[in-house]
Amino acid sequence: MDLGLQGRRAAVAAATSGLGLATAKALHAEGARVAICGRDRGRLDAAVGEIGEGVHGVVADVGTPEGAAGFVEAAQDALGGVDVLVVNAGGPPAGDFAQTPVDAYRAALDLNLMSVVAMCKAAVPAMRERGWGRVVAITSLSVRQPIGGLILSNTARAGATGFLKTLALEVAGDGVTVNSLLPGSHDTARLRSLWGGSLEEAGASIPAGRVGDAGDFGAFAAFLCSAQAGFVTGGAIAVDGGEYRALL
Repeated sequence: MDLGLQGRRAAVAAATSGLGLATAKALHAEGARVAICGRDRGRLDAAVGEIGEGVHGVVADVGTPEGAAGFVEAAQDALGGVDVLVVNAGGPPAGDFAQTPVDAYRAALDLNLMSVVAMCKAAVPAMRERGWGRVVAITSLSVRQPIGGLILSNTARAGATGFLKTLALEVAGDGVTVNSLLPGSHDTARLRSLWGGSLEEAGASIPAGRVGDAGDFGAFAAFLCSAQAGFVTGGAIAVDGGEYRALL
């Protein structure tokens, strides 16, 4: 299936590894012109080489609103504009209510909420003017089903989901779609750092019987950026092998 992404300009945040990298690869494979960011030049250059020819690498830290907006602006300069924005960032430190000081919440909100707002502020107005745009945010299944020991992530990403839904309703009539993807357990460095046992053990409790594959996730994210997905907006879509079990 041709997703209609040939020549589209895509900015993918925090894409030196994991689900961000997989999404950038999928968009590039569909013919999109891609810019990615990361904090470390060495890892960034390695990711650019892994994705393929013509990818732009931007050293940026999306852990602050300024850094997040700066990445989008740099991507616009490099690509001549941004048609597709993939919002992504790493997760804040683990911890529960008793262990987590109040001051830690501010950094988590900057990382997983305010960075989302800043990137959208930098990219969406031009999308509305052109009458076409795609925003896909990589968040977490924790916005529906809080994950124990990740109180900072649970809190900040739930706020981001509220922002994204509101934005989707405001820009739907302008040809811009806004969706968030809620990954469950996928084979990434983040999961390996949080999970003490083997990934086989992690997948045993998932109805699909395994953890997710980053490449499959990236392909689905690319579909949400496609021409065919133009009537899908405001969604918070679980990609989790059935891990989330509630009806709604």
